Amino acid sequence: MNTNYIHALPREWEAIAAIFVAMGDTQRQRLLLAFEPGERLTVGQLCSASPLNRATVSHHLKILRQSGVLGSEKIGKEVFYWVERDAVAAALTNVLDYVMA
Repeated sequence: MNTNYIHALPREWEAIAAIFVAMGDTQRQRLLLAFEPGERLTVGQLCSASPLNRATVSHHLKILRQSGVLGSEKIGKEVFYWVERDAVAAALTNVLDYVMA
């Protein structure tokens, strides 16, 4: 048994829980999968393609952004979101490295 991490996670694992919680919801998964590689989308664009209302889409985007899964930038009145692929890949790689060890 490795007891080194019973009381504290390694630094590179700190973001994993938030990312997994954010991605554990099927509605958030659907919103995430709506993004094409390199694409930036607004709440309005996602709402027009989703059966969810604007408040619900905004709520899910907030959770995805706070976890590091999405990045965002406000341009004028619009907020554009994109997938932070490097952050998600790093979290998944850390888990995969552990599983494959």
